[in-house]
Amino acid sequence: MLPTPDTSHVAFERVYEPAEDSYLLLDTLSSESETAFLRSRFGRSSTDAAAATTTPTSAAGTVPAPFVVEIGPGSGVVIGFVNAHATHIFGTPSVLTAAIDVNRHACAATQETARKAAADVSQAATATTPSPSQSGTFLDAVQGDLTAPLRPGSVDVLIFNPPYVPTEELPRQPTATDMVTSETAPTFQDDSYLLSLSYAGGVDGMEITDLLIGRLPEVLAPHRGCAYVLLCAQNKPEAVKQRIRAFGPQWRAETVGSSGKQAGWEKLQIVRIWREDEEQQQESS
Repeated sequence: MLPTPDTSHVAFERVYEPAEDSYLLLDTLSSESETAFLRSRFGRSSTDAAAATTTPTSAAGTVPAPFVVEIGPGSGVVIGFVNAHATHIFGTPSVLTAAIDVNRHACAATQETARKAAADVSQAATATTPSPSQSGTFLDAVQGDLTAPLRPGSVDVLIFNPPYVPTEELPRQPTATDMVTSETAPTFQDDSYLLSLSYAGGVDGMEITDLLIGRLPEVLAPHRGCAYVLLCAQNKPEAVKQRIRAFGPQWRAETVGSSGKQAGWEKLQIVRIWREDEEQQQESS
């Protein structure tokens, strides 16, 4: 089992604390099926993954280093995990990672979580035997609204654990004043507001997720881009998958991780979203 990043430095009164949904993402992204998918799409296959620790795929000139972005990282536990264990997940440490969050405290927490996780993996590796880096390169955690800071077609892997709890209304979106870094200590009301941004999803818990899904065709890399989106039962995941498939004949959406069933419904699901061109369809058939 791969170690989970340390988040003991995070102020959880204003940043979402890792919970069942976070850990489901870690388990799914590091699972045998998903590492095989990601290695085949962005690097080496699972059969020659061992060689990637000494010959990174991008260095060999065959596949550019994938750019992985988490939207709404909270504590940074997921993107910190993906970055720290890039070699296990992608078969190569030649991976670039970043994160975007509307909460400036979450951005600061994510930066530190990613730094510590990479350092811990490096220390554990060198303590046993000298070896090349196992971690990717974490670029930054920037403050912004969903995919607004990203260039079209730039993201190879997008990870989104959205505010998915159904609520009567959404919290107001941050204003320009909210987005400015301030040294003033936040009040209890400030903290409650910041936390509400991480869980309150509006009607069916889908208002924010609907916005993100609508932007996927624009933000994902044209041929190899994919996304992992977490949904709960109330989000009507089957309807979500049908919506994505309706984008066009190349679009795919399948459940690749689940927390189990409750009253006949899967409580939490990880849906992988991707496109397959004719060549990829032939390879997978």
